[in-house]
Amino acid sequence: MTPHRIKTISEYHQIMGLPAPEHPLISVIDLSTFNMPPANEHFVMVFDFYSISLKRDFNAKLKYGQQQYDFDEGIMFFISPGQVFGITIENGKPVQRSGWLLLVHPDFFWNSALAKDIKKYEFFNYSVHEALFVSEKEEETIIGMMKSIQQEYQARIDKFSQSIMLAQLELLLKHAERFYNRQFITRQIVNHQMLDRLDNLLNAYFNSEDILKKGLPTVSFVAEQLNVSPSYLSGLLKVLSGQSAQQHIHEKLIAKAKEKLSTTGLSVSEIAYQLGFEHPQSFSKLFKTKTSLSPLEFRATFN
Repeated sequence: MTPHRIKTISEYHQIMGLPAPEHPLISVIDLSTFNMPPANEHFVMVFDFYSISLKRDFNAKLKYGQQQYDFDEGIMFFISPGQVFGITIENGKPVQRSGWLLLVHPDFFWNSALAKDIKKYEFFNYSVHEALFVSEKEEETIIGMMKSIQQEYQARIDKFSQSIMLAQLELLLKHAERFYNRQFITRQIVNHQMLDRLDNLLNAYFNSEDILKKGLPTVSFVAEQLNVSPSYLSGLLKVLSGQSAQQHIHEKLIAKAKEKLSTTGLSVSEIAYQLGFEHPQSFSKLFKTKTSLSPLEFRATFN
C-alpha cells in the first residue's frame, strides 16, 4: 500500500476536519475534541514534520515498522519526518481517542540550535513497542508544556514568540528523555529478561554454523532478532551494564575466544576463523585491545 504523504501541518488539519492551524509550523491538538473522518479499514501515512503524541484510549491499532501497539495506557509516541506508520480500524467502529498531539515542521527550527540537537533524541527512532509509558504525574507535566506552547502561539506573535516556544519544546524533549531513562530503570524485570535473551542469542550464535556463514553478528542483526531498534538496545544496555550493544557483543566474543585459547589446541588463525574473522590480524588486534594481551600471551598464562 502506497503511503499517503502529508506535507504540511495545514494539510493535516484539513484532512482531519480541523480548523486551520493558528501557526503554520507548529500546532497543539486536543485529540478528544475531534473524531477522525471515516476511513478505510487500514491506511498508511507519512508526515513531512515531527509528531509528538500523548495518547490514551485509542481504540485503533497503530503499526510502526513491523510492530503493533494498543494504546490502553498513557503513552508517548514520537515520529520523525519521513517515517511510515499505519493505522488499522476495526470494521464499522468509529475511532475514539483522548490525549494531545504536538506537530512541528522542521522549518520551525530553522537557524536554531534545536535544528541539530533534535537528532540527538533517540526516541524519534524508536519502534512503537518502545513507546514511552508515562505515569499520571508525568502525563500532567507533558500536557502542561504542550498547553504552554499552544498559549504562546495563540497570543499575539512578537519577536520573542519563537524563541519562547523553542525553549518550551526543548524542555519537553528533555523531560521525555528523562522519562525514557526512568523507564529503563523501573521496568527492571522486563529489561533484565531482554538482557538474558541477548546473552542466549549471542551464545547460540557463537556456537552455531551461522558465525562461519554470516560472520560476526552486528548490532542491527541482534536488535532485529530481539524485535527492538539498535538505539533502544544500546540505551538499555548502557543503563544495565554501562556498555553499548557493540561493546556487549565484543565482550561475549572475547569470552568465547578465551575459552578456545585455554581449552583447545587450535591456532590463533583457526580460532579467528571460527569466530567469524576474515583476517587473524583483526582478531588479534581486538583481543589485545580488550585484554591488554595478545592471544598467544593469554594462552601462555595457562602453560
